[in-house]
Amino acid sequence: MTKFTQTGPLILGASGRVGRALARAWPAGAPAPLRQSRDGAGGMLAWDILNAPAPDLPPIDSVVVLAGIARGTDKALTLNTSLAQTGADLGERLGVPVLVASSQAVYGSQPGLLREDQTLKPTSAYGRAKAAMEAAVTGPHVTHLRIGNVAGCDALAAGIAQGGVVLDRFADGQGPRRAYCTPHDLARVLIGLAAAPARPPVVNIARPGIVAMADVLDAAGVAFNWTPAPAEALPEMALDVTLLQGICPLPPADAAAVAGALA
Repeated sequence: MTKFTQTGPLILGASGRVGRALARAWPAGAPAPLRQSRDGAGGMLAWDILNAPAPDLPPIDSVVVLAGIARGTDKALTLNTSLAQTGADLGERLGVPVLVASSQAVYGSQPGLLREDQTLKPTSAYGRAKAAMEAAVTGPHVTHLRIGNVAGCDALAAGIAQGGVVLDRFADGQGPRRAYCTPHDLARVLIGLAAAPARPPVVNIARPGIVAMADVLDAAGVAFNWTPAPAEALPEMALDVTLLQGICPLPPADAAAVAGALA
């Protein structure tokens, strides 16, 4: 049996795309994370979150819930709430903060700079599931992270991996512009929030500003093609990160930094 001695965060769902990226980007010298997966492969903590009680744990400073369902039936997507609630219950029992991965998808296609206190209008089944999760899983120890695009883990990275990228081109001649953070940024935020004396119930996670996907591809030296944007496509999604900047400041949005995280 693997013996764990970490005193950093417990990361639930660490075997997913974002979890793997975090492992590669975790800052040297920071409290080491205890990484969980269902089967414990690769030396992770083995725990079937929804079907077994939590195993014995070493001291941890927070619970990070990355575990979630991105697609499937409405019933399957409700598991996002169940997974987050399990993490929240564990954090309450251990007396540590719980940071739950939500998504910018809860805002839907609203224009402008999106603030944490505005009405949520999700348009996708995934966005609705994450909004329902936020409403159901609450407590003074719980913070939901409305994460923007994570460089290297989003649809742009998937398109590059598949060998061909096609960007929507809108009437203004531009392609999609999005709020981004790098995996290293996200790691810094998780560490900073865990150590903060107080945390808001929800917080947007991204660098200040937005990045054009075309600029990212140019910076990465990746060729791409254009296609006319469909009517429902969203030209821009910008997150107001004033709250985050007051807790764990991140540098401005930068296409080169996003491109560097694609490697």
